[in-house]
Amino acid sequence: MINNLRLPLPFFPTTLFDVVAIATSAGGLNALRKVLSPLPATFPAAIVIVQHLNPNARSLLPDILARYTQLTVKQAEAEEKLQPRTVYTAPPDQHLLIQPNGTLTLAQTEKVQYARPSADRLLESVAMSCGHRSIAVVLSGNGRDGAMGLERVKQMGGKTIVQDPKTAEFPGMPIAAIQTQAVDWVIPLNQIAATLVELVNGIGENAKGEQV
Repeated sequence: MINNLRLPLPFFPTTLFDVVAIATSAGGLNALRKVLSPLPATFPAAIVIVQHLNPNARSLLPDILARYTQLTVKQAEAEEKLQPRTVYTAPPDQHLLIQPNGTLTLAQTEKVQYARPSADRLLESVAMSCGHRSIAVVLSGNGRDGAMGLERVKQMGGKTIVQDPKTAEFPGMPIAAIQTQAVDWVIPLNQIAATLVELVNGIGENAKGEQV
């Protein structure tokens, strides 16, 4: 699928993957905490998160997640350059996109899958900008947001991980992602962090969980 495309240049040459893009909704706070908590302070990629939020309130997500991780956590800002060892969260009521030069863009365009921010929009931008150097993760949530974007990441050579629906508080998003048949691994929540560390360190083919 990617043979005739120009491969993207790495944002961070010291790692095999530049971006881990995470999609979640209902039940996402607990899932994100369990994914981020075990990651080492030296985790060499950027992590970008879309969680469906109240559009009329300031997001407390960065403040809450910062309590559970050694990584820097911040709300994404327009034209900001991605940095390794940093977690970026989408602001309420704005789509979060990644550009090929490694900068972030915010857009208040129409909703996708009834959502803004949309996981599909984020993952599609990650697929186009990072290609084989991206990892898409779908966690707990209702609906189908993230499924099409995850499929696009797979088409462009990236890796795809879905939380085992049996371990999700709300299994709708994981089930929809699995139905695309574009998933590399279906993994229990408590094993996702270790799998991400293995992947960015080049040993991810030995990742635990069900390889699809």
